Parts: sequence; C-alpha cells; structure tokens
Amino acid sequence: MSELKIYADSDPQAAQTYSDYATISELLQGKGVRFERWQANAPLTDASTQDEIIAAYHADVERLMAEYAFQSVDVISLTPEHPDKTALRQKFLNEHTHSEFEVRFFVDGQGLFFLHLGDQVYTVLCEKGDLISVPAGATHWFDMGPNPRFKCIRLFTNPEGWVANFTGSDIAERFPRLEN
Repeated sequence: MSELKIYADSDPQAAQTYSDYATISELLQGKGVRFERWQANAPLTDASTQDEIIAAYHADVERLMAEYAFQSVDVISLTPEHPDKTALRQKFLNEHTHSEFEVRFFVDGQGLFFLHLGDQVYTVLCEKGDLISVPAGATHWFDMGPNPRFKCIRLFTNPEGWVANFTGSDIAERFPRLEN
C-alpha cells in the first residue's frame, strides 16, 4: 500500500502519516507533485527486458511522451541479486535535483522517494501501479532498500536520461530508510 509521511526537515522522528490514495494525491498535488495510480497488470518476470516492459505499457508511455514532449524512456529494474545494488542504492540516496521533472511508473515492486520541499520532507512509498512526477528543481532522493525489488519506467525530457545535480547536503542520512 502506498504511503505518505510528512516530517519537519529538522525532526526525522515525528511524521504525519497518510495511506489513503486520494489524500496522498491531493497533498502532493498541492506541492506540484503528480501522483497517480495506474493499472500494472502486464505479465512480467524478473527476466523481462526493457523493450518488453516498455511494450507492455506502450499506450501509457506514448500518452505521456506526447503530453510532456519526453525525449527518451528507459527501465530501471533491480532485484536483491543485482551485483551493483549497494552502489546504486548509495548513488540515489544522496540529495539531488534535476533540471527537468522526474517521472517514474512502478510496474512492479516498491521504492521510497524523499522530497525536501521547503522546511518539510515528504516520504512517498511508491508501489506497483504508482506513478510519481517530481518537479524540476525539487530537492529529493530515492531509497530502494538493501534488498531492492522493483521495475520502473522512467521518462525524460533530456535525451541523455538521468542527470543529477547533487546538493552536498547530508539530510538523507538523518531520515529513516526503506528496509525491505
């Protein structure tokens, strides 16, 4: 089940917690974050290729590509057996921004987005069927957990794909992480 927690950025111990989809979507929309629930019913396996995953959601991908003039699309897929899971987790755990908005559609598994907006940190547990779009320039980080299991379609307006501008802040080290 998707979940939103809202913390003061100075207090990673106390949070308001929401699990109702409509409430999560409304609260995030108020911060410029798109959060939707899609159908993620295509039969996929751990061995499904990027092309197979994109083809399974072709209509939705094409709709978003047309709506936002995305230039590229790819899939990030990790399992607990991935040899680079620790290095990838650490890379995404550092607070960063992007010059474009970041769109992720979870076709399987889960991951935890942290959005540092003003003086608050919003944690969004995204699961299969969730689409999240983080606004350009929003400081954020992502935790896939020590035993990642997820497949995400990523869409980019930048033809080079994922390009992060790291802030150098250690805020991500102070907040609870995803333990899976």
